[in-house]
Amino acid sequence: MAITQERKNEIINQFKTHANDTGSTEVQIAVLTEKITKLNEHLRMHKQDHHSRRGLLKMVGKRRNLLTYLRNKDVTRYRELIKQLGLRR
Repeated sequence: MAITQERKNEIINQFKTHANDTGSTEVQIAVLTEKITKLNEHLRMHKQDHHSRRGLLKMVGKRRNLLTYLRNKDVTRYRELIKQLGLRR
């Protein structure tokens, strides 16, 4: 259900904006998107796991707030990120 440290490092390396970047908005959104995807797979099998569903909804809300922040701060970075992640088809 949780993502491995190796996968998290791959995501950070893919979306970082500078050499020592681990916490920029893009990285946070990408890591949250990976966690949301894994949790969705878990919830497809375990439909009555309401505690995990609540955690999923909290993560989706946090990602939404980060996306809104990024859109208000820099629209080009926002559009590039949602294109890379495959959000908002």
